Order: sequence, then C-alpha cells, then structure tokens
Amino acid sequence: MPRLFTGIEIPSGVAEALNMLRGGLPGARWIDRENYHITLRFLGDIDDRAANDAASILADIRKPAFDLHFDGLASFGGRKPRSVYAQVAAEPALAELQDEQERLMRRIGLEPETRKFTPHVTLARLRSTSSLDVADYLSARGFFRTAPFPVTRFVLFSSRASTGGGPYVVEESYPLL
Repeated sequence: MPRLFTGIEIPSGVAEALNMLRGGLPGARWIDRENYHITLRFLGDIDDRAANDAASILADIRKPAFDLHFDGLASFGGRKPRSVYAQVAAEPALAELQDEQERLMRRIGLEPETRKFTPHVTLARLRSTSSLDVADYLSARGFFRTAPFPVTRFVLFSSRASTGGGPYVVEESYPLL
C-alpha cells in the first residue's frame, strides 16, 4: 500500500534559505532540504484502488496559481515540543486549494482530516529537546521571512515508512490555472 499525500514543492532558492536555519537546537533531527514541502492533505497508507481514485479526482481541480511566502518560525507540541517549522503566511488561495482537496478525498471515501490545516514546512523533528531550547532557537531565528514565490502546481507525493519521513517521490503533478 502506498503512503500518499498532496503537497506543494519548495523552489530551490527558498529551500536553501530554509536550509540555512539548521543548527543550534539540541536534539533536533534536521530535515534534508530535498524533502521540504508544504503538505496539503495526508491520504495515508491506502490501497491501490483508493490511490488511483485519488490521483484521478485530483485532476478535476481547477484553481488559479498564486504566490506564497514564509513568515516566521514556530513549533508544534507546546511544553513537549516535537518539531520546529517555517510558517506559511496566510493566503486565501492556498486555503481554498486545501479545502477542495479535503472535499474530494471525502468524496472518494477517505476519512476526514482531523487536524486543523496549518501550512508549514517542517525543519526539524525534536526528541528530548526542552521547551527552553526551542524558545531560545525561535527567539534567535523566529523573524525569518522569504520573498513571495509562485505556486503553479501541486503534486501527489508518495513516501516510505521511515523515521523522519522521506525520501518523497512525486507520483503525479497537477497544474494550477
């Protein structure tokens, strides 16, 4: 069964800027820059029929291209931080694209996503990292911002079950208008 998710690829120049944020955080397992992406909808470990249905129905999406940029760093996990990420600045077109994908995945019978959509790129996964260390890291680098970059397509990624995710493979790409 493939493990699938939809996402947006990160241009190489932006990925390099994100990559420069590595280091200075004890217990961090840094994500390789070639695995940076913005997840839109996690489909999970699904059978081949559901994978084919998903790949097919995603082609029905007709949304315009748009620009995104990163605006700050944050962490997931509160008092027990589990990851540090770059935040995507609010963009209505991105939310609409994600909403459409959620609707279509439900239509083909996939379970609804239970987590609130928080567009981001995971920079590091944390293990035994104190909230104080994370706070120090974020206070030093938290004002990170990139220039806008165009989003002209989204992709269907596959991944192998592994620690930290990746490597990710583009199975299909879907152009935006």
